[in-house]
Amino acid sequence: MRQQSPYLEMEQEMSKRFNGSCACGAVTYGFDNEPTFVANCHCTDCKRASGGEMATFALVSDSDFTVFGGETKGFPYPANPQTCAGNGLTRVFCVNCGSRVFTNELADFPGGVFVQEGTLDNLTDWFAPQAEIYTWSRQPWMPALDVPQHDHGVS
Repeated sequence: MRQQSPYLEMEQEMSKRFNGSCACGAVTYGFDNEPTFVANCHCTDCKRASGGEMATFALVSDSDFTVFGGETKGFPYPANPQTCAGNGLTRVFCVNCGSRVFTNELADFPGGVFVQEGTLDNLTDWFAPQAEIYTWSRQPWMPALDVPQHDHGVS
């Protein structure tokens, strides 16, 4: 029987079914199970944090989510019913390149992590949105997808 290289073993431990990273590649993460919810969020906080009209996030269990490496900094957002911060959360960024990678400490989704879909390594791993939220602040030029639309969060 051939002995497995310790490097291959380490590589396998640092890989899951779905993997991602920040823009510079310093922060890496993974999870095995498909998200339980995927949404395009049009709230003003997501616009500012993403630099775009919306952000797309995938909800995964924090027990399935693993950060393999890299230094992060979290920024807590206080309760705000007009944004997806809801009753509070922490957005986590790479300290090296500033990319928002995930959101945790979700008061409204205990035990969950919002993964920024744009940080997934493979475009084929992206998940289609199941809803659009905080559409009250969607730009008029942005067409709605053919999914449930919510002025605020999903109740």
